[in-house]
Amino acid sequence: MDKKIVAIFTGNRAEYGLQFPILKAVKEHPALEYRLLVSGAHLDDNFGRTLEEIESDGFEISAQIDIEMDADSLFSTAQAIGSGILNISKTLSEIKPDMMVVYADRFEGLAAVIASTQMNVPTAHIEGGDITEGGALDDSVRHAMTKLSHLHFTTNQQATNRILALGEEDWRVHTVGFPAIDLISESNYAKPSEIESELDIDINKPIILFTQHSVTTEFDESVNQLLPSLKALLRHAKEDIQVILTYPNNDAGGKKIIDELENIKEKNINNIHVHISLGRYLYHGILGLSLDNSKNVVCVGNSSSGLKETPAFFCPTVNIGSRQDSRLRGGNVIDSDYDEDEIYNAIHKCLYDNDFRKKCFNSPNPYWLGDAGKKIAEILASINLNKELIRKKMTLRGEIKNGWYS
Repeated sequence: MDKKIVAIFTGNRAEYGLQFPILKAVKEHPALEYRLLVSGAHLDDNFGRTLEEIESDGFEISAQIDIEMDADSLFSTAQAIGSGILNISKTLSEIKPDMMVVYADRFEGLAAVIASTQMNVPTAHIEGGDITEGGALDDSVRHAMTKLSHLHFTTNQQATNRILALGEEDWRVHTVGFPAIDLISESNYAKPSEIESELDIDINKPIILFTQHSVTTEFDESVNQLLPSLKALLRHAKEDIQVILTYPNNDAGGKKIIDELENIKEKNINNIHVHISLGRYLYHGILGLSLDNSKNVVCVGNSSSGLKETPAFFCPTVNIGSRQDSRLRGGNVIDSDYDEDEIYNAIHKCLYDNDFRKKCFNSPNPYWLGDAGKKIAEILASINLNKELIRKKMTLRGEIKNGWYS
C-alpha cells in the first residue's frame, strides 16, 4: 500500500518546537511520509533563520517558502498573508500531498490553511479551540483556521468543547494533549552541562528566562509595554540574577522590541544575555533546571510557552499584560500588569517564596495527556481520504428550542 504524503507547515521557531513530536511520529510511521514546508521567520535573518536547527534535528526540508513581510505594521501582516497564500499554493501544486498539517494561530498558518483547503487538500489543524482574549488577533485567526480545517487535534477538553460548539462534527475532533510534552516527558532537552557551555551562564545561580511579544491590536504600544519589564529585569540583574532575553515573534511591533533588546545588548550589562533564539532544545533545557530543587529558574513575559510548557517543569512563571488572557493555565503562574514594581515583586516571589514554589510542584498540569505526536500520526494514517472528509457539515441547525438556538 502506498504511503500517505503528509505536508507539514511551519512558520516560526516556537511553532516548530511544538511540532517536533508530530514530525518525528509521522516520520517513523510505516504508513506515512512527510514533506516539511518551512516558511516565515525560519527564513528571516532578523529572527534567527532557524533552518539549521531543523536540519540538525534530522528532518529534511522539502520546500522553503518565502512570505514577504518587510514593514513592522498590520498592513504588512495582511500583505504577508496574501503572499503566503500565493507561494504556499504553488508548493502544494508541485508536491501534491494527500494531507496537510498546520499548527495553532499564526498568520503564516492562516495562509497555509487557506491555500490547502481551497485546493481540496484534507487539512489537520493542531491546537484549535484555545482562547487568548488579551488583544492579540490569535483567537480570530485560530477559530478561522478551525472552521476551514477538516480534522482537529486539541490540547485539552475545554478546547474540544469549544470546537464542537462551533458546529464541527464530533468525529473530526480529537483531544490528544500538548505535543511538546512528549519531548519533555522523554527528557529530550539540553543537559545542564550543555546549557553552561552554550550560553556561558552559571546554572547554580538564579536564572530569569524572558520573552515578550507585541500585542497585535496594540502593536504601536509594544515598546511602552516592554520598558517596565526591562526595568524590573535590570533591577534583578544588579542583584546577581542572570537574565536571558530572547527575541519576540515577527508580529507587527516586534522589530521595535528587538531594537530595545539590541540597545541593552550593546551596553554589555553584567548578568544580561540577549539571544535571537535559543531553540527548543536549549529553551526546554533551561526550564528543566526547575526540576532540581537546588536550581532557581523563572519564566517571564507573555509567551504562550509560559503557560503551556512551564507546568511540565514545575517552573514558576510571571505572565505580563493581556496577551494570554483567558488561556488555560496551571497554578505555577502569577499574572502581572505592565508595571515595573509589580513585575519585580512577582519575579521575587517566584524566586524566593518557598510556599509558592511548593505550589508550583504540586499543581496539576492542565495540558498533560501524553503521546500526542503518536496519536496524531495514527489518526492521520487511519483516516479515510474521501468526500466525507472534505465536505464539511454544520451540526448546529439553527432551530429554536426553549428560546435557544440549537
